[in-house]
Amino acid sequence: MGPQCQIMGFYSGLFRLYQRLPSRSAMHSQTRLRWKYSGNLTSNGCLGVCLSNRSVSTAPCHIVDLTEREKRSLDKLYDGLVTGHRAALAESITLVETQHPRKKELAQVLLQRVLAYKQTQEKANGNQPVAFRVGLSGPPGAGKSSFIEVLGKMLTGQGHKVSVLAVDPSSCTTGGSLMGDKTRMTELSRDMQAFIRPSPTSGTLGGVTRTTNEAIVLCEGAGYDVVVVETVGVGQSEFAVADMVDMFVLLIPPAGGDELQGIKRGIIEMADLVVVTKSDGDLVVPARRIQAEYTSALKLMRKKSTTWRPKVVRVSSQTGEGIVDLWDTMLKFKGVGVESGELLKRRRSQQKVWMWSLIQENALRHFQEHPSVGAVLPQLEERVTRGEISPGLAADLLLKAFTTNS
Repeated sequence: MGPQCQIMGFYSGLFRLYQRLPSRSAMHSQTRLRWKYSGNLTSNGCLGVCLSNRSVSTAPCHIVDLTEREKRSLDKLYDGLVTGHRAALAESITLVETQHPRKKELAQVLLQRVLAYKQTQEKANGNQPVAFRVGLSGPPGAGKSSFIEVLGKMLTGQGHKVSVLAVDPSSCTTGGSLMGDKTRMTELSRDMQAFIRPSPTSGTLGGVTRTTNEAIVLCEGAGYDVVVVETVGVGQSEFAVADMVDMFVLLIPPAGGDELQGIKRGIIEMADLVVVTKSDGDLVVPARRIQAEYTSALKLMRKKSTTWRPKVVRVSSQTGEGIVDLWDTMLKFKGVGVESGELLKRRRSQQKVWMWSLIQENALRHFQEHPSVGAVLPQLEERVTRGEISPGLAADLLLKAFTTNS
């Protein structure tokens, strides 16, 4: 059993223990939404969802406990979103990013309506995805923002609607974004067919916010047919992004030392396309050499897909050379994935991965907030730091306190 499977097994057990806790909705019946899950649409056009701590009902039902003001607000957001208003999209993403308990519930109601709308669109498109999701990453200095701007301007000129979710590192002082991707894409940010949303990581492990996947859904609901997710640096964030996009693109600069050592093997194996940037002027020769090195290296690596062999291309954001051919290559990837059914299969698998990721996060949070755990946690932490007991024994004692008093 691999490490990831062990982690998922631990948290799935933890979640089953959490289910034994008293229902929070019972304690807050006047203020919380009560949901029932249904695969059918309710009369107001959204999926009815209602959970109890013992069973899941599959009967259709309506969302209840919404005030008139909340209903009007959600209707206004939804109508603005599906008609392509950028302000409504920005406000919707802000809603799903909130940490306020009630607003988080309202965000889920909005997301269910958008998902139902998306399902209708995909059914009209032959049950195939309407939008193309692209994950983009690379080391600092690879020219990610310049590349996105040139590619985005070309796509909007062809009639596409492009959204960019740029996940920025957060300031430890203010919590805001440090890199300011929107200010570095001045031309694209003024394009009415484009939408750029910088999102601070807010300390999220791996650099990808937990709501990035939901923001992608909202962008697609707003009619953006190309969604680009730009990540922070090269590291754990790439593994998270690879689980939410159709195509993962790795950008590398032509002159940065030992390239094959600098970009780790595991990240290269995830890439569906490797792009050597800044291939102009004096850097053309180094760019060609790096392209040849990566082409040879990729032949020796395990294939990620049964229908697609990763390619290495050169582009210049300054001259625009290679951008058109790059987009043609990306369209070929999408076409192969749609024809083989691999793209749809990948999306379905990703949804399950993200469901478990959120379960793990929420189960851990409820474990930490449990009164019995909080009562003994400081003492056990102190004993662990003094070396009196092992971390494993402390974890067992905390889990015992959690289960005994649940």
